[in-house]
Formats: sequence, structure tokens, C-alpha cells
Amino acid sequence: MYLNTQQGFESFKESLASKIFVDKSMIIEILNERVNTRDKYICITRPRRFGKSQITYLLESYYSKVVDSKTVFDNLNISACSSYAKYLNKYNVIKLDFSDVEPGRSYEQYIGRIQRKLIRDLEKYYPKVNFDEEDLLSDKLTSTGDEFIFIIDEWDFIFNKGLYIERQEEFLDFLRNLLKGRNYVALCYMTGILPIKKHSTGSALNMFEEYTLLDDSIFEEYFGFTEEEVQQLCVEHGMPYEEVASWYNGYLTEDGTRIFNPRSVNIAIIKKKCKSYWVNTGAMDEVLYYLKIDPDGVRNDVLKMVAGEEIAVHNIENFRAGQELPTNKDEVYSAMITLGFLTYSQGLLSIPNKELMQEFEKALKSPCFGEIAVLVKKSQELLEATLNYDTDKVAQIIQEVHNLRVDLYDYNKENGLTYVIDFAYIAARDRYRIEKEEHCGKGRADFTFHPIFKRDMPIIIELKCNNDTQTAIEQIVEREYSSKLFNLHKKDILMVGINYDVRTKVHTCEIKKLNYEC
Repeated sequence: MYLNTQQGFESFKESLASKIFVDKSMIIEILNERVNTRDKYICITRPRRFGKSQITYLLESYYSKVVDSKTVFDNLNISACSSYAKYLNKYNVIKLDFSDVEPGRSYEQYIGRIQRKLIRDLEKYYPKVNFDEEDLLSDKLTSTGDEFIFIIDEWDFIFNKGLYIERQEEFLDFLRNLLKGRNYVALCYMTGILPIKKHSTGSALNMFEEYTLLDDSIFEEYFGFTEEEVQQLCVEHGMPYEEVASWYNGYLTEDGTRIFNPRSVNIAIIKKKCKSYWVNTGAMDEVLYYLKIDPDGVRNDVLKMVAGEEIAVHNIENFRAGQELPTNKDEVYSAMITLGFLTYSQGLLSIPNKELMQEFEKALKSPCFGEIAVLVKKSQELLEATLNYDTDKVAQIIQEVHNLRVDLYDYNKENGLTYVIDFAYIAARDRYRIEKEEHCGKGRADFTFHPIFKRDMPIIIELKCNNDTQTAIEQIVEREYSSKLFNLHKKDILMVGINYDVRTKVHTCEIKKLNYEC
């Protein structure tokens, strides 16, 4: 069940036969350099959906001595490396997946099952070894006289799911006793979502070198798709790269490289449709909990990020397995980065892409946001009022958003008005691709709304302070902002002028239709 199985190779062959396959085999070259060295303990942690399990199938297929995978790997990039043949199918492989938990099982049953079945595997594979003389699993492994490569998936499952809380330290001790300082360990590759828990004096697993979203310049390209890889996939499968990029690109590595969410890219290409596929693999419950706590104004920062801004933050450290619930802003952000809801690079925090933006927009409707949740729901009314030329209603709702969010900015500055308009039209993102400062005609329009569905009209919004709405409409016409939208959508356009009077603190609105002429 755990020792020298065929399961990983069968799973890897399924990946090879799938419609989409990206060759990540060069990770093997890095790992080959670690075999039987002091650097042989590797722990890589990434959010859900970033291909961690797929890499374990790749490694199991390459190292395992009970499969013949040469004909497969001869066609992959790793075959050109000098260490390729030296380690190919040369090792006993023990693959442990700690997410295999049966409901209602006690900790003793959970860990006992793993030990019992691994011992049974050893007895079957080494019939001439007398394992009865040894009590400990580590001693039984030592008595084989062989070396093993350990591949451990979902190492942090019981921490991530809050299971066996009273026994979690004991679980860490189990892993330490199994792996630390053991000559039978040729390589240990371990992966999960959460970095390793630290004791007050360090870590029970301090032999591991950790590679996380916040600290990895070695393995970062192997988890997620790079821009070049997705460009090639889009060419091969006839998908528009820019659309795929807007939905799934945006995770940033330590050096600023942009990484796509691989699972969503796979689904989008197979279905030939870009949308949020996040909900199928993980809910926003964790994020909603952090937003309910709202330490140090996290909600306000989230609202800014929903409006497309980056937030400057410092002192972000890894959120670790077994860590208590976050109590301050930096801890909340660390948890949200670790879980894949936010991305962080070079001191700036942001929502990675359109897929996650939609999930945050849904989260804003939660009752924990109070008045903000009410305004998010009213955003739908704002869109309908805009499409119905109801200028008074448009001005009224924008005024309500202004009154609630004025604390975030000096509203008398242009960026404050831009932020409020962006937030007020959150609901429109279900039906429009919204661009800010898009180059159109003879300048840049404040907002352009590109319809997703054929039934909707494109919209151009121009903002003014201490001016008038007519000037805003005239600017749209005179600078020919409509030309780009006419060419793209070939239909009438709604022109929306919004003015804010700093003295009276009143918004006004004007809406006109600009007819498309073939």
C-alpha cells in the first residue's frame, strides 16, 4: 500500500495521456543533487490547486525500482540531464499520503493504520528479514539494509483540518522518529499547504529545508504554470491568452515572476470557457473568519484590493501548521497568502486575478461586513439604474458609497472618486470586463465596461470634480473614447458623466447613448 506501489506511475501515465500536460520534470535534476546529502530533506508548501500531488506522481514514477518508466521519461526534459540515468528506477519508494483519514477514526487508529500497513509491506517485500526482533518502525526499516526515498503528500492534513489537536505534537514526533538522522533515508520530499509547525525551542522537523510561497527561489517555477507555458497551451488549444491571463495569472514568486493557477487553467481550456473554478476545490470560509475578526482594519485593505489596489505591508512571515488563529493584520495576511487568496511580492499585497477577485466580491456580501454588505447588494441596483438612464438613482447610490468609504481617502482627490466608483459597480463585474484608464481614441477613459454577454451595452464613465456632467460627456465624444468600443462590440454605447462638487459634497450624473453607425 505504501512501499514500491504502482499507483503513482499509473496516475502519472494518466497525466501524460490527458489533453493538457506541462513538462515539469526538470525538478528531478534539483532533487537528484540532494540524494544522500545533508540537503536530502525538502518540504515544499503551496496552496490548494497548485499541482503538488501531480509532482509526487512524477517523482514516484522516476525513482521507483518496481516500474520501468524509461520509455516515458526519455521523452521528457529531464532525459537531457547528466544525472538522468543514474537515479532512474533505482530506489525503493515509500509514498505516504496523510490525507487518507477515515471519518470517526481516533488518532491511534489513524497513525496505527499507517504503521501497520507499512510494516506489512516491508514483511512482504523482505521475506527473509526477521522483523519480529524490532519494535519500532524505524528499526524495522533499518534492518532491511536498504535505502528508501520517502515521498510524503499532505503532511499537514490534520493541522489544516483541525484534527487530533491534542495529539499534533505526537504526530510531529512520529515523523521525526521515522525520518530524522536515519541512514535508510536517501531523500525525503514532503509537501503540503502549511509550513512546518515550530516548537517554542525550534522544530521537531528541523532537518527539513522549507520552500514556501514567501521564500522559494529554487522550486517556484514547478508549482503553477509560467506565462510562457500558458501562452503555448493557448496556442495549442485555441484559447485567447489575454483572457486566460486576466482570470488565472497574478500569483507572484519571490523574484516577481508571475504564476498561473494551474488547475483552473486546465479546466478553462478543457471547457473552452474562462470563469471562476475556485469554488469547486475550496471555500472562502477561512477568509470570512479573518474578515469577521478584522484586526487593524483588514476589511478596509480588502476593499482597496477589490478596487484593484496593492497594499504596502511589512513583516509578513509564514503562517504555520498548528499556529493559533491570527490576531493581528500581519498574521491574517500571512494566512491568506498561505491559503492562496492573496499574493505578496516585494512588499506589496494584492488579489492575484479575476478568479479570486470574484470570490472576494462574493465574500463582501457576507453579513460580517454590515453596511458594506448592504451596499454591495445595492450595487446591482446601480447597474440597473445606469442601464435605465436613471441619473438620480445613480447619483444617490454613489453618494451612499461615498458617505460610507470616505475614511479611506481624501475624497477631494481624484483617486478617492475613482475608488468609490470602482467599488460601487462591483456587481457589474458579473456582466462586464471593467477597465480603468484604458487607452481609447485620443486619450484614456476613466472607466470602460466591456460586455461579456451580447445583450448588454458597452459603457464609458468619465469622472469630474468641481466641474459638471456635461463636460464629462463632451470629453468622451471629443476624445473619441468610443472608437475602441465601437470596433470591438459594434453596438451603441452608454456614456456616463459623474461629477462631485467638493463644496456641496453632492454627486450628479448624466447618461446619454452614443449610436453606433456601421
